[in-house]
Amino acid sequence: MESHHRAIPRRRLHYAKAMRHIATDAEKKLWRLLRSRQLEAHKFRRQVPIGNYIADFVCHERKLIVEVDGGQHAESARDVERDRWLAQAGYRVLRYWNNDVLKNPNGVLEAILAELSVK
Repeated sequence: MESHHRAIPRRRLHYAKAMRHIATDAEKKLWRLLRSRQLEAHKFRRQVPIGNYIADFVCHERKLIVEVDGGQHAESARDVERDRWLAQAGYRVLRYWNNDVLKNPNGVLEAILAELSVK
């Protein structure tokens, strides 16, 4: 099985790993949601380097990235540029605010399930 890291130049991978951050409460909660029984058919990884960007949560099989804003991704102009680049690479991005995850986890989970079912 080939690692998806092989396509990333060593310098960029080092930079991306250095940009990892300590998970917020919202990220921890979302990680528990992504590991729930409803999503067990889809493997998510957390804090994955894609280019020189760290994705909060990635399902490579479905090319889906789930982001939680409020940490390193709080700049909307950069988010638009990053989302455009990821779309060119074939990824779809779902972005949630910390409060969305903390106050409405079931709604977030339903939206992720719906996006995973899109072909």
